[in-house]
Amino acid sequence: MARRGDTRARMVRSAIGLMQRNGAAAVTVDAVLADSGAPRGSVYHHFPGGRDQLLHDALRGAGDTMTSLIRSNIDQPLHEAIDGFFAFWRHLLTSSDFEAGCPVAGAAVGGAESDPVLHDQVSTIFAEWHVLIRDALIAAGVESGRARSVTVMMIAATEGALILARVERSLAPLDDVAQEFRQILDTLGIAA
Repeated sequence: MARRGDTRARMVRSAIGLMQRNGAAAVTVDAVLADSGAPRGSVYHHFPGGRDQLLHDALRGAGDTMTSLIRSNIDQPLHEAIDGFFAFWRHLLTSSDFEAGCPVAGAAVGGAESDPVLHDQVSTIFAEWHVLIRDALIAAGVESGRARSVTVMMIAATEGALILARVERSLAPLDDVAQEFRQILDTLGIAA
């Protein structure tokens, strides 16, 4: 018999997977139960707030995971950080047969606009990523205003590349963006 925490974790993972594939709107109680194999009573036992709590907990978990990934890669030289970060996305895309993307972006475009709490969560997660990347660029010697704009471009280009990679069923958009990032770092005087 599965332990109580296992069922909850399985349901959160299912909700994250649904967000990665289809956005926050796809995270319904029925979809999570079908995907996770959890019994119906588990929803209100583990998530007394129902779908909203499940969705918010899944987004928090996904955001924490992605923030940790950025944080662990950003401690390396920046060229290596880019390689490590994009290796993660390549693996996610290929292992999901190009069906999974960024769950935070999935929440941003598939539910956050109609849910102020979800919107605030998405905004906070993106802001954390921005601070981590911007500060790493500043530490590498990039002027703060330029670091801010390069960071926005990096986050936006990565999310866009993930969308294109899924649509094209190809790693080429992701690889192109990674290569451009390396060239930008070179232009900024950040050695490989």
